Amino acid sequence: MAAANKLKNAKLVLLGDVGTGKSSIVLRFVKGQFVEFQESTIGAAFFAQTLSVNDETIKFEIWDTAGQERYHSLAPMYYRGAAAAIIVYDITNPATFTRAKKWIKELQAQGNSNTIMALAGNKADLLEARKVSSEEAQAYAQENGLFFMETSAKTSTNVNDVFYEIAKRLPQAQAQPLQNANGTVLMERGGNKTATSTSCCS
Repeated sequence: MAAANKLKNAKLVLLGDVGTGKSSIVLRFVKGQFVEFQESTIGAAFFAQTLSVNDETIKFEIWDTAGQERYHSLAPMYYRGAAAAIIVYDITNPATFTRAKKWIKELQAQGNSNTIMALAGNKADLLEARKVSSEEAQAYAQENGLFFMETSAKTSTNVNDVFYEIAKRLPQAQAQPLQNANGTVLMERGGNKTATSTSCCS
């Protein structure tokens, strides 16, 4: 019964270039499915999934954003007030790793310092086509205060682990102030519903 009293909502956003597999990661996590030819997300898609970690239940409110450049201007609407962000790149495509770094810099500049950030090198099942080494990505993640995992939505490798690791880190982030300079709420405490500054993304 105690665990039921510790339900926490956490807004999570996925960012990254088109074709990196963001939607596939979410689909694998939420529904345990993989679609070989996934249509590109238009704008953003919303999903929800709960995880139990220790004596807490985390309800992730997941925003899967579009990777196309023409939707870039919409991204702040989704990552603003996020408790966590997963920045995804394709280990077979160095350009997507470069793009991931730009997303991270943007989050660091405009996002909240309490946002938990994960760097996910997706398509880890395509090792023979690898163009970005895990060592390079790990070093970059450490330098920038992120945690790093290589994932494969196709084989489900480490997909759930990324979300579990974020869930484990949330209580630490929650111990810090829950609002940014604009008064945007990062998370909800217990069952007390609080609104974010953008009604579309609360």
